[in-house]
Amino acid sequence: MSKKVSRRQFLTYTLGGTAGFLGMGMLFPMIRFAADPMLKKGGKGAFVNTNLTEGQINETPQAVDFRVAVKDGWYVPEGGEPRTAWVMKSEGKILALSPVCKHLGCTVGWDSNPQFKGEFFCPCHFGRYFKNGTNVPGTPPTKPLDQYETKIEAGHLWIGPIKKA
Repeated sequence: MSKKVSRRQFLTYTLGGTAGFLGMGMLFPMIRFAADPMLKKGGKGAFVNTNLTEGQINETPQAVDFRVAVKDGWYVPEGGEPRTAWVMKSEGKILALSPVCKHLGCTVGWDSNPQFKGEFFCPCHFGRYFKNGTNVPGTPPTKPLDQYETKIEAGHLWIGPIKKA
């Protein structure tokens, strides 16, 4: 027993299937284009020489600029992407903190507000952090500043990937 299909139903099924097939043909490359960078395996993050000697690092946080090799989708900036870390000695160890506020991503400064001496301060929404990068309770940031991995090699500070707080 076969069911008869009217001409109208046949055209509807045929055109619907063809339109779906053509639509997927157009949509698939766009999805692949958008998802391709996410599908690629990323590197584990190499360490970068800051050219700062171990003797230049003390208890006072200092801004250290460096560049990292980054691939943003298909764009690879020549010479690397500029980054900054607040570097200091803390409890005998080298501490390198990200300057990016955990509240809304603004840049924090060390000892930059006379009202809050000896703290990291975010001018966007009055976010505050203690010297070790821990957020001050009752201020907008709810997490401490991220820390970079560090190592000393040949007497120089090398900064690695961020360890999320």
